[in-house]
Amino acid sequence: MILSKKQLNIILLWLLSFTACEIKEEKPLNVLWLVTEDLSPFFLNAYGDPRAPTPNLDRLAREGVVYTQNFSVAGVCSPSRATLATGLYPNSFGAHNMRTLKQQAIAKAAGLVDYQVVPPPEVKMVSEIMRENGYYTTNNSKEDYQFFKSELAWDESSEYAHWRNRPNNEMPFFSIFNANVTHESNMWNTQYKREDHDVFPPPRIAESQWEKLGYKNYQAYKNDTIPLQVLENLAVEVPPYLPQNEIGENAMRKLYSNIVRMDRFMGILLQQLEEDGLLEKTIIVWYSDHGGPLPRQKRLLYDSGLRVPLIIRYPNKQRAGVRDDRLISFVDYPPTLLSMVGIQPPSYMEGKAFEGKYKVGTPRRYIHGQADRFDERVDLIRAVRNKRFKYLKNFHPEKPYYLPIAYRENMEVMQELLRMRDAGELDENQALWFRTSKPAEELFDTETDPHELNNLANDPAYAEVLTDLRTECERWMKGIDDKGFINEIELIQKFYPNGKPQWSEVPKFTFEGGKITIKTNQPGVRIGYQYSNEKAPHKGWNIYSEPIEEKPEDTLEIITHRLGFKYGITKVVNGKKLETHYPLIRHDLNP
Repeated sequence: MILSKKQLNIILLWLLSFTACEIKEEKPLNVLWLVTEDLSPFFLNAYGDPRAPTPNLDRLAREGVVYTQNFSVAGVCSPSRATLATGLYPNSFGAHNMRTLKQQAIAKAAGLVDYQVVPPPEVKMVSEIMRENGYYTTNNSKEDYQFFKSELAWDESSEYAHWRNRPNNEMPFFSIFNANVTHESNMWNTQYKREDHDVFPPPRIAESQWEKLGYKNYQAYKNDTIPLQVLENLAVEVPPYLPQNEIGENAMRKLYSNIVRMDRFMGILLQQLEEDGLLEKTIIVWYSDHGGPLPRQKRLLYDSGLRVPLIIRYPNKQRAGVRDDRLISFVDYPPTLLSMVGIQPPSYMEGKAFEGKYKVGTPRRYIHGQADRFDERVDLIRAVRNKRFKYLKNFHPEKPYYLPIAYRENMEVMQELLRMRDAGELDENQALWFRTSKPAEELFDTETDPHELNNLANDPAYAEVLTDLRTECERWMKGIDDKGFINEIELIQKFYPNGKPQWSEVPKFTFEGGKITIKTNQPGVRIGYQYSNEKAPHKGWNIYSEPIEEKPEDTLEIITHRLGFKYGITKVVNGKKLETHYPLIRHDLNP
């Protein structure tokens, strides 16, 4: 039988329609964020430094995409995680000071109290948006957002949290695992010890959960070591701003040792993903929360503090081996997460998706960074960078670069720098950080001067570059309504009227036909619910979206919560609403 052209077109359209339906019915992808702390890309094999053996990261790099121009928004964790949780710059909503939830004693002596930042009412944690769209979400286990987590953001956020706890294997998940072995605090003693070869710190998993990682207990994990490169005699290159002696070398060896241990932890999780048959159903995102842990790295806006590694492995090794040099900022992560799984990012997010269904067509021209209070010391610096040049605006040029921070001075290498300073032994590069004042503007060519030691701001040859980046810095600060210019005491008063946390509103209930309708008029308050007989540590609050069933002889708990506010829990028993209870938070104890 010979078909007419019209009949062929009808069949073709039917086939295309059938294919489109098939695509729509594909199961959603899982997303796994593997996060390490205080780590620059410069010390990794995937970025050109082979000293630390990292077979698991190397595998991700071979099978995935290495992003080479990736930047945090700050040189410390709390402001960075505020951005990763919300898609907002920290200085756009008052989350720019390090840190707010638990102040250092010396900061409290200066009049600061523990407080949580209050984001705008429309803002949700990105994990809550994932939950609203059917994802099982877990965080293991750092909660350092400058505000207490939304009670609707995670199905579980604890050292027990794991994708394996989800109700069924068909449910997609978004899971985060945090490894802290590369953190600054693990650099305090840089005296190299042989046991660093053999003993790995436990992942942030409770003892009873070791079986999930394939071990009966932590001792079995420690005994299952693999031969590691001996690092105690490793030839290292010490950055020019650090001591060029044995103490500086030992600091670098310790850093590489910590990287090796971090890689091992990541390998266990990747192995587990494969055991579950989920490797090709999961987007794996590996990154660090900001730059390196050493002096003149962490807390600063040089590339050593802002530039971070990012490797993404897509299912079935899509784009395997690609090196992507687009500029990417942490503020782009939340919209990209949503875009990757087909969810349209909300309009309030200040970043743009760089992958997925809602990927923007035009790459970034600039990334931006902020530095404000660090523990007990206050400064105000803003950064703008294009692919080559970095601009710094110092709003307190009268202040020195180096600010004594007690936490940082636990590091042996920091103590050595201070000894050298006092003894007059610093060379020209090391002394730059200890100047008693700084220029109002700085400009660095990161291509020819990767350590950012040579300020070009007064060089006429770079006047056009300086003007461009200065203009962009002013545009960005104005565009986000930069809160860094508000005195922190005044900012706290705004978040905590009368010196106390604000409370989420008590909900209103309507009982009709065995159904309960719940409503609140307070902007930004979300509603969740749980039946008492269904509660479990690995099962988060159900997100309320429509009237829910009233179950006789069962207690229904309703939670109302806005980010930055205290949450309330109201119980309903046999059609009767009981009094709303507001659990205590440690900030209730503020004087």
